[in-house]
Amino acid sequence: MLLEYFQMIDRVVAVDLGAKLLKARSVVPAKSPVFEGHFPGMPLVPGVLLIETMAQASGFLVLAATNFAAMPFLMSVDGAKMRTFVEPNAVLDIEAFLEHEGSGYAVTKAKISSAGKKVCDAQLKLRTMTFSEIPLAPIVRKRAEEVGLMDALAAKA
Repeated sequence: MLLEYFQMIDRVVAVDLGAKLLKARSVVPAKSPVFEGHFPGMPLVPGVLLIETMAQASGFLVLAATNFAAMPFLMSVDGAKMRTFVEPNAVLDIEAFLEHEGSGYAVTKAKISSAGKKVCDAQLKLRTMTFSEIPLAPIVRKRAEEVGLMDALAAKA
């Protein structure tokens, strides 16, 4: 997890397209420039970055579900609940469940837990745009490979 570069997902652990579920894991770094201001003397992962973490897991799920046909962009966050603080070195288990995909939109429910405790959850709505509309396919596919999405898909096949 590189907070300052918005690389929130370390590894896709599993993906089950039949169940419409993706599981991922990330470890919060011990040090990050983000912690210098949030908060001095009490470093905590900002809630907005936890939402981004859920959005990225949801995005990887949408990429897998559409066979990399469309890029998901976060549009809205509904019912977000932050349940506890996240400190440096925390291991985060992230899950995303695909409720709907089609007509240029996707809806997911996502959650994060750490050491068996609920951290946060939300419903996320994403706009999907075909890669022919936006030239991001090679970059997105490379990142998906880096986090093991391709391996998780191959393991399920």
